[in-house]
Amino acid sequence: MGTLIVIGLLGGLITGISPCILPMLPAVFFAGGVQGARHREGGGARPKAPDAEGGGAVATATPDTVVRTRPSLRPYIVIAGLVLSFSFFTLLGSLLLSVLGLPQDLLRWAGITLLVLLGVGMIVPRFEMILERPFQRVAAFGAKRGAARQDRGAFVLGLGLGVLYVPCAGPVLAAITVAGATGNIGVETVALTVSFAVGAALPLLLFALAGRRIAERVQAFQRHTKAIRTGGGIVVILLAVALAFNVPAAIQRLLPDYTGALQQRIDSSETVREALDLGGLVTDENRELSNCSNGAPVLEDCGTAPEIRGIDRWLNTPDGEALQLEAMRGQVVLVDFWTYSCINCQRSIPHLSAWYDKYADVGKGFEVIGVHTPEFAFERETRNVIAGAKDLGVTYPIAQDNSYATWTAYRNRYWPAQYLIDADGTVRHIRLGEGGYQRTENLIRELLADANPGVELPGATTVRDATPLDEITPETYFSIKRVINYAGEPKYAAGREEFTLADEQQQDTFSLGGTWEVDFQGAEAVSDDAGVRLAYRSTDVFVVLGGEGTVEATVTADGEEQTRDIDVSGNPRLYPVLEGDEPTKGLVDLKVPAGVQVFTMTFG
Repeated sequence: MGTLIVIGLLGGLITGISPCILPMLPAVFFAGGVQGARHREGGGARPKAPDAEGGGAVATATPDTVVRTRPSLRPYIVIAGLVLSFSFFTLLGSLLLSVLGLPQDLLRWAGITLLVLLGVGMIVPRFEMILERPFQRVAAFGAKRGAARQDRGAFVLGLGLGVLYVPCAGPVLAAITVAGATGNIGVETVALTVSFAVGAALPLLLFALAGRRIAERVQAFQRHTKAIRTGGGIVVILLAVALAFNVPAAIQRLLPDYTGALQQRIDSSETVREALDLGGLVTDENRELSNCSNGAPVLEDCGTAPEIRGIDRWLNTPDGEALQLEAMRGQVVLVDFWTYSCINCQRSIPHLSAWYDKYADVGKGFEVIGVHTPEFAFERETRNVIAGAKDLGVTYPIAQDNSYATWTAYRNRYWPAQYLIDADGTVRHIRLGEGGYQRTENLIRELLADANPGVELPGATTVRDATPLDEITPETYFSIKRVINYAGEPKYAAGREEFTLADEQQQDTFSLGGTWEVDFQGAEAVSDDAGVRLAYRSTDVFVVLGGEGTVEATVTADGEEQTRDIDVSGNPRLYPVLEGDEPTKGLVDLKVPAGVQVFTMTFG
């Protein structure tokens, strides 16, 4: 339990300083902080009169002195409302809407409406009193501390922000979301959720307190309290309108994910993974998947396959119709997690396509479902997925899993990963990563024979297994959050920087030359002299490029040079740099024109 709370707090704190928090800041600063400032008024002392709403005193003044009221609790009340609202609706919102048969976006629109009403209330105080009436006890608590007027509407504001607060994705939030969606909510899940919400809210609280402090010290805020209050109401309304039109999401996509490195450390921690399995990732639906060993030579019993869910769009099905595993009983089904620019996935797809073509009409049928779960932002675009699937010759059904809902339901962490399901809907074999295709096909044939006794099976497929067997250079990422083998100058960091190519490149490392714009997706060449140098070990070398231009590739191995011009255009995709006949060691130099993006280099 203690470990989960610490993980929740850390995950929340990282989220609380991430770009996804930015849309909340103006509303928290003005409506949560500035409005709760203690009033300063010039003048001589006058007796304190009772507050008309009871409990506390309001300072009055004469022209020669400065008098302060007691500190307002408004920032704390706003954040308390946010934590309560976020925790409750994250865990139970989706479940309640499903049970009631209501649309999943109902809560979002309810929160937007509430923010608009609250913004109007800040401009028209009488209306705000009506909104606050159901929460008078909270307001009364503030009044006893001498801040009734400043605290009015604070709890409602927190509730509205909590409903609309959409934190950046990560393993902690994934664990919470799955637990809430499946109804597997226990004490540990609640502790994880609340600790995450508190961690994410702490930076907001500090921002609200900073707003209150600034308003107390800057005289302009004191002289124009009514105007500031009205301005805060306008800010809240503008936030609601922006959220309605998804403007913050568009802005966030343009910002660098400066917390990505911290998030990656959380993602890669085995301690975190094990703890989060207790926090909601392991459910009654997917618990038995752990019965399967990776790539077993015989069929295993790994429980009923989790349903495919949360899909943004279906491709390669009649009229985009969704497929349900429960409705496919009697068929043998292979669920494959993939993404179109992944070289490992690309090497596996010919095998899946061959199986689909060979066995689709055997007995009651064989189906392949490619669950496309994106690794990069550009892989979320449906048009890119369609183009990538066409280039790779994928004709079997594709489920676009942008929200990682099905990925999480299967507790998956790999591209590619195959889950073989028998005619009764039970997972019988799991293969994580490349390879083992002959073994998987043998098990497919066995399941088809079991489902259709006496069936005449066609001959096995003959697709060559291109899985690298020798020790090769690991996949090289240019994303700031995933870079692991950079060996150049200066330090690899987000933003625009002038780099220098290494004179002696260490084995399996890379460096950059020229001016580059580095972010959490990859690196984009800014200057025309931009270059990439990498010391490789492999037979084949590939690079994922985007933008438009001609990249000059030079491979130096065994004292010989090979050059190739790579014409880059259209959607980001994989391009060959070296296609050899046997493993070699050498240097790859890429001259990259301005505007071309480099995402990853892979080896085979």
